[in-house]
Amino acid sequence: MEWSIQDIARKAGTTSRTLRHYGDLGLLAPSRVGSNGYRYYDQEALVRLQRILLLRELGLGLPAIAEVLDGQRDTAGALRTHLALLEQERERIGRQIASVRTTLRKTEEGEELMAEEVFDGFDHTQYEQEVTERWGRDAYEKGDRWWRSLSAEEKKAFQDKQIRIGEDFARALKEGKAVAGDEVQDIVRRQVEWLSVTVTPSRSYVLGLGEMYVADPRFTATYDRHGEGTAVFVRDAMKVYAERHLTD
Repeated sequence: MEWSIQDIARKAGTTSRTLRHYGDLGLLAPSRVGSNGYRYYDQEALVRLQRILLLRELGLGLPAIAEVLDGQRDTAGALRTHLALLEQERERIGRQIASVRTTLRKTEEGEELMAEEVFDGFDHTQYEQEVTERWGRDAYEKGDRWWRSLSAEEKKAFQDKQIRIGEDFARALKEGKAVAGDEVQDIVRRQVEWLSVTVTPSRSYVLGLGEMYVADPRFTATYDRHGEGTAVFVRDAMKVYAERHLTD
């Protein structure tokens, strides 16, 4: 079974122009083109479009989506990853909604608020298992102790520093700066210093982290919100820095 480009655009809530743009970029090739020039899409193309739309909703730019799709040949495995991420996000948002509802009700009724209720869904420990699996239990516990020791002002200052670094990476990309140039490498130095608060960055650590910025939609979205393609730019710049300055 196949569908015309107009059918797919209507069902997906997008436009024919967008689908043609995806095709021009190599993201979504039609399964065939009719003698009249119309594009048609089969079931495999539909699944690929679903993956593109999911990644877009997670905040990825088109260059990053292309890299993700090219690196995930196992469609079923990729969809399971998407599903898990969406379910995690649904759970997190559900907890935040419940938290705000509780805060609103207790505020209106003059009841005492519990900190655990107010901040449910905003807890960084949701990443405990993932951090432990990637870098070990000691890494998580060290980072957790350090984070809990900070005041609210210190936490905000730490987060704001990373936001500024991300903005500077995006600005350098927009201005056409070379990833190996002094200006970009100085931004990477600040990034590595920011990371050094809780870890001792090795070459393999920084290389692996850079790859994760592109491979993991959550990290890609964090950087690409400053400008499409920023995550890839950061990864490439970090690779240069790691190979120049770090050892394992």
